[in-house]
Amino acid sequence: MNRKLYIVVTMIMGMVTMSRIQAMSIHPADSLVIRFANRTRMVIYAPDKAGIQALSNYDLNKIVREMGMKLDSIPGGQTAISQDGQRFLKDTVLVVTKKKNGFSITINGKDDTTKTVSSQTETNRDYERAKRRKREKDNGGFDYGLSIGLNNFIQQGANPAYPEDSYDLRPIGSRYIALSAGAMPTIIRGKYASLKLYYGVEVAWNNFMFEGNNVAEKTPNGVTFPDAGRYLQKSKLTVCTIGVPVVPRVTFYNTDGRKICHIGLGGYINYRLDSYRKVKEADGSKDRRHSDFYLNNYRYGLVAHLGLRSVDFFVKYDLSPLFQVDKGPNVRTLTLGVGF
Repeated sequence: MNRKLYIVVTMIMGMVTMSRIQAMSIHPADSLVIRFANRTRMVIYAPDKAGIQALSNYDLNKIVREMGMKLDSIPGGQTAISQDGQRFLKDTVLVVTKKKNGFSITINGKDDTTKTVSSQTETNRDYERAKRRKREKDNGGFDYGLSIGLNNFIQQGANPAYPEDSYDLRPIGSRYIALSAGAMPTIIRGKYASLKLYYGVEVAWNNFMFEGNNVAEKTPNGVTFPDAGRYLQKSKLTVCTIGVPVVPRVTFYNTDGRKICHIGLGGYINYRLDSYRKVKEADGSKDRRHSDFYLNNYRYGLVAHLGLRSVDFFVKYDLSPLFQVDKGPNVRTLTLGVGF
């Protein structure tokens, strides 16, 4: 309880009580006196000990804060408590009535003015909390997302016809971009954890940017990556696919029903819509050629999710080879990124 609250509570309760305490017979067992360092004291009285013990049901700091009360100096050297433009002097009596999930306050001023202030903060908070929990747990409608990441090749076996240095990738240039729409209904609901199933549709672009001056070429015997024999600003192979991810997730909540994080592990299957190679020359001119480059039309694999709030980190690993057997290097794709 801060100093300002001490002064407010003292002005409201202490001075009112002291002005009337002489007319009452107070037994030490049913009164509470709190002394402060500045010789100010607050006296709380009740008809019995149970009334004193019931003080634990009230949050005085919260009551004063939510009323918007503050101290004002007025002519004559007096100090008044003000609320919403009205001032109440030291003889003000504050009557607090506890209600379910809230309270009401009646202010009886010295000038016989009476004002009632009701608080529904707890009720509104509980309602918003329940609404948020229901929305987060039961949201089965479609939602849209954007994912970005980086690609890399995972070598499955050496092949003299395809030396690794001919198709090494630039780590930063080999980007992954995907647009998705998905739903996530709740399968098993719990207070602090729920099991959900994420599924949807995703359109993705895997960019494989080569480290050197190599370019992707389709020949009758397979795809090759010859050196262009000149400096290239950029050389990449892009694969556009449409896919269906299915990921069971476990979502965790705090005591307020707010999502903390989620983890998930599932799979996906993608179909190739288009593929092309793009070369950017030293002078800035570009060459773009579409071809299948002996890429497998279907790709499938595993995906893992780790979500914090609305950000979803993911790892995707192809269980299927990127190229057809004996038509290209035996590599699989690993993608790491973040989704929003």
